[in-house]
Amino acid sequence: MTAPHHPGPVVGLDLGGTKIAAALVAPDGTVLTRRTDPTPATRGPAAVLDALAFAARAVGAAGATAIGVAAAGVIDPATGTVVSATDTIHGWAGTALGPGLTARTGLPVACDNDVRAAAATELATLPGEAVLLYAAVGTGVGGAVATSGRLLHGTAGVAGHLGHLPSPEAAGLPCTCGATGHLEAVAAGPAITAHYRRTSGEPAPSLHTVAARAAHGDPHATSAITHGARAAGRALGGLANLLAPHRVVVAGGVPHIGPLYQDALRDAFTAELMPPLRGLRPAPPLAGADAAVLGYEMTMLVKSVRPYLVTPPRRQAPEPTAMRN
Repeated sequence: MTAPHHPGPVVGLDLGGTKIAAALVAPDGTVLTRRTDPTPATRGPAAVLDALAFAARAVGAAGATAIGVAAAGVIDPATGTVVSATDTIHGWAGTALGPGLTARTGLPVACDNDVRAAAATELATLPGEAVLLYAAVGTGVGGAVATSGRLLHGTAGVAGHLGHLPSPEAAGLPCTCGATGHLEAVAAGPAITAHYRRTSGEPAPSLHTVAARAAHGDPHATSAITHGARAAGRALGGLANLLAPHRVVVAGGVPHIGPLYQDALRDAFTAELMPPLRGLRPAPPLAGADAAVLGYEMTMLVKSVRPYLVTPPRRQAPEPTAMRN
């Protein structure tokens, strides 16, 4: 969490379905301490909030002035509430994330979607009136959009959820949101793996298995990867025509499987572009793995947290049961 104007260190928390990344960050953006803990995703919201509080204390929340949380799901930053979420974290939708973490730590808390927080770090490197299109392709497909140098939140924080765009390649496939035919159902890591299993009839525990088989010439593995990549590239190309962005970023774990995926996505993306945009190419994020906990926009949220977050009842929360022994 970059905090160039904040009077003291802040804690940045990046909450995903499998891990919690925590960092104590100095006012100049230097990471002072960091740690990673597993997310107790199957144990419900209270256990997740306990784990977030534990991680914050472990990196030095006692000396911090505020906490910023970059979290999975649709987050309303005005209320600190998880408006909508898949069941990756059981029961996560409806969780009072900001108030719940304030009650456990005694610190003001600002919240936003994890991909939007990562995109804010990218946006801080661009000119003031920049347009940014940011996609994160991993267990799901997330995204963020900035226009005129400002990240869009939209109604209840929903803006930028690219994974729920309709995709011809996903026709008839169920999406994690409950609808069918959305991009996430064909382009996310688990979706690519499922496509391989359907077409090959072979078991595959993970995307890494599929990528390894593609590297050894398995045509079904190659087809599954390029199918998902092309779907993502086409969707992003169409959005680029709509937004005319200065930069398009593709982040997340899926692009890391290698050139097969990256090349297919890039080729599909460029094939969709209108002539004035044909020099545009997708790029990896500049900030790497720390993008969400260093999210510049999260700092701006910390500076303007709502009154119920600014004056919490200070108390020492008990150590969460999940972390004992």
